[in-house]
Amino acid sequence: MKKGLCRLRSAVPSVAWDMAVAVVLLALASLGCWLLLQHTGAENNSALVYVLAVVLIARYTSGYGYAVAAALVAGFCTNYYFMYPYAQFSLELTGYPVAMLSMVAISLVVCTLTAQLKIQAEEAVRREKNTRTLYELSERLGREKTAIQLEKDREAIRSSILRGVSHDLRTPLTGISGAAAVLLEGEGLSERDRSLATDIKNDADALITMVENLLSVTRLQAGDTAIRKEPELLEEVAGDAVMRFRRRFPEARVELILPEEPVSAPMDALLIRQVISNLLENAARHSGAPETIRLTISRQGELAVTEVTDGGRGLTEEVLAAVAQGRDLAASAGGDSSRGMGIGLAVCRNIVLAHGGTMEAENRPGGGAVFRFALPAEEMEASE
Repeated sequence: MKKGLCRLRSAVPSVAWDMAVAVVLLALASLGCWLLLQHTGAENNSALVYVLAVVLIARYTSGYGYAVAAALVAGFCTNYYFMYPYAQFSLELTGYPVAMLSMVAISLVVCTLTAQLKIQAEEAVRREKNTRTLYELSERLGREKTAIQLEKDREAIRSSILRGVSHDLRTPLTGISGAAAVLLEGEGLSERDRSLATDIKNDADALITMVENLLSVTRLQAGDTAIRKEPELLEEVAGDAVMRFRRRFPEARVELILPEEPVSAPMDALLIRQVISNLLENAARHSGAPETIRLTISRQGELAVTEVTDGGRGLTEEVLAAVAQGRDLAASAGGDSSRGMGIGLAVCRNIVLAHGGTMEAENRPGGGAVFRFALPAEEMEASE
């Protein structure tokens, strides 16, 4: 029954519903007063019946208007139909004016109080709903904050473990590389043993580079590596990187192309050297043509630009898209042929971004790949 009334209430316009409620309740009150009059033969508290009707009208209609109108109609009906002389409107008999005015006044006061109580009840419901909404929002924010904090804690633990493992691996790997180098310098090794020692040294050096890159990635992501930028000549940093590269890859040929004027940029020299070293090593290991590596330093407007070019097999679409879109590069170059390439590129990108620079990659029309990064350049003082 209640659900049926609710569906009917939602289907009927508000004004029509309120008018219907007022008319029906006044009609029922009039019917009740008529029955009382027939039963008693005289006026019998019909005013109280109409007051009750006015209270109900104020409760189940919107606003004050319908209840006020009902109070005026109830006063008239009480005087006209249910007070002597019946079927006549009279204020001449003693007490009638006071009784009628009192009834109308009481009805108005009661309907006003009822309307105010209804408004307060609606306001209380609205506040309860808002409070519930705020509570649910607070709970959701609390859960999200907890999840974020847990993720930060997990990331911190993961970074700490990775740094610890990397530090622990670097020492024995350095020892393995040094021992292999000592064996290679000695005499009396068979061709097979020399080949094995060379492979051991190359793999150990590659793992050392990967460990250093992992350390740089975790430090940059954790924010505990301060970028101490000082004006440096990019040619000198590139020269140091080339010397380090030639010691590790003596069979590779690197052509260093320098500009006519010095190029200076604010940088952390050790980190930028690592970027150049990683790009040179990627060219030597993954291009398929390590003898055709070119390192070019230039100034283009307000940027200090470094390019590493090779004449090898070029880059896959996956690597090109990862560099262009700034996605995680560590998972972009899979397979044995590109082992460590993604980590090295991720380190380069993070370091360049930390310096306020940009990095891009492309395939050359004639074959091979180009990696290019640009840093904000510094104006050089004119020589006197």
